[in-house]
Amino acid sequence: PLTVQYLVVAGGGGAWIGGGGAGGLLTNVGGTALSLNTATTYNVTVGDGGAGAATYSGTSVNGSNSIFDSLTSIGGGFGGQNFGPAGATGGSGGGGAPFASSNPGSGGLGTSGQGSNGGASATYASANGGFYGGGGGGGAGALGGNGTVSSPTLTGGNGGNGLQNNITGTNTYYAGGGGGGVHGDISSYTSGAGGSGGGGNGAIQPSSSGGAAGSNAIANTGGGGGGGASYQSVGGFTGGAGGSGVVILRYPDAYSTQLSTGGGLISAVDSTSVPGYKIETITAGSGTITFA
Repeated sequence: PLTVQYLVVAGGGGAWIGGGGAGGLLTNVGGTALSLNTATTYNVTVGDGGAGAATYSGTSVNGSNSIFDSLTSIGGGFGGQNFGPAGATGGSGGGGAPFASSNPGSGGLGTSGQGSNGGASATYASANGGFYGGGGGGGAGALGGNGTVSSPTLTGGNGGNGLQNNITGTNTYYAGGGGGGVHGDISSYTSGAGGSGGGGNGAIQPSSSGGAAGSNAIANTGGGGGGGASYQSVGGFTGGAGGSGVVILRYPDAYSTQLSTGGGLISAVDSTSVPGYKIETITAGSGTITFA
């Protein structure tokens, strides 16, 4: 019979100060395989990662959804912006950033069964302005960490860890949240680390001459981007971009597949890692897949 196990991971969210939330993760590995039909077309889309904020006043973006058949993994929520929206809702929620110098921002909500909530930001007001520790983006397996601020230390929250999956024959983490960044001019900075599963790290310590960029998440993991760091209102920093998603299918090696053309679908088929099965990893594009 044509039975299919799947891993469907959406694109991760982009970051600003708050880390980007991981893309939603859906899988039946370890559960009941799908029973599908030959000569039937099934929809497939690999979601792109969301862009990080490119300037001090820029905007970060949610990741895009990934699809297989009737399954839709939701793109990761963007990381919160300085004096702007809190972390966005998504597959996993983006990390928070402050609404004002005395008003911490909450993390975005994750989607039930796909991911976790983002962490909240922390705010410390002073005569020199507000100091902010951005929240970490949520991961498929854990909440994003909260930012902390206690003079003279400013810390971004860690990204939430993703989940391990062995659909390829090797246990691999997917959908880790991005680490939170920082904003201020106090003496000690520590940005958050990205969660296991491709989450980007928060930026290194900024200086009075400008900011520092958060790291991009790893492609085809659905990880969230790492938060940027700024020195007061000085520009020049960038939030990390979210990682693109992935669709991985495991099916008996008696079958083959055909991808539609025109939608940029890219795949690779491995017939050696798991005896008796083919493992098809689709890394980009949108269209249909047909089994024969």
